Amino acid sequence: MQSKPFLIRLLSVVILTGAGAFTLLMLFKFVGPVPLSISSTVAQKQNLFVSTGEAELETIPDEASISLGINVQQPTVALAQDEANRVINSISERLKSMGINKEDIKTQNYSIYPNYNYENGKSNISGYRVTANLAVKLTDFEKLNAVIDMATTEGANQVGGINFSISKEKEAEIKRQAREDAIADAKKSAEELARLSGVKLGKVVDVSEYRNDSYPVPMMARTELAVMDYESKAPTSVEPGSATYSYSVTLSYETL
Repeated sequence: MQSKPFLIRLLSVVILTGAGAFTLLMLFKFVGPVPLSISSTVAQKQNLFVSTGEAELETIPDEASISLGINVQQPTVALAQDEANRVINSISERLKSMGINKEDIKTQNYSIYPNYNYENGKSNISGYRVTANLAVKLTDFEKLNAVIDMATTEGANQVGGINFSISKEKEAEIKRQAREDAIADAKKSAEELARLSGVKLGKVVDVSEYRNDSYPVPMMARTELAVMDYESKAPTSVEPGSATYSYSVTLSYETL
């Protein structure tokens, strides 16, 4: 223990008189050395000033996907496959001739099913059905309507699944702009509110963000495309419309 020697040395340089000296001696006799301790309290300010900014950008999608398919029923599997393969291969070759990359044409959902009829409580196979679909990605929307018309001319009777989207490159560009606008809006609101309320703002200590996108619905519904009148000479018209990119940012400031 180093406390007692320390106090003794301290007392050697302090002049004690009268009752004070007697009291101090009694304290050492009955209580012993008094330990020294240092305590510290850290006060952390928790008051925060929160401000939210918003940005909403209108943009036109730059990618589209569409499903082109065939549903064939024939007495045998071979006949059903031959017809389905002929249609799918023909559409695929025509798509390439229209300038669509091979990588953007994918075969999907190739299936074979038996057809049954029921007589006298028994089921018998009456034929076979083959379904096949091509998933096509487009970046040139001027070709979209021509692709639909070509596919139906070549024998497709399942056309739909039209979806418009924004490419990763364009999305990154829009996101940067939306973030910048939302943060600027949040800062402006914070400065105005702080000035009006007499609050002094410190540094930003927290940031949170939220995005909400809404994409357009094609003007022609999928089910309508599947049963369109092939005898009509009127060209197909599907427009992408515009997409709304909404972004919000919340800034939390320290208050001074």
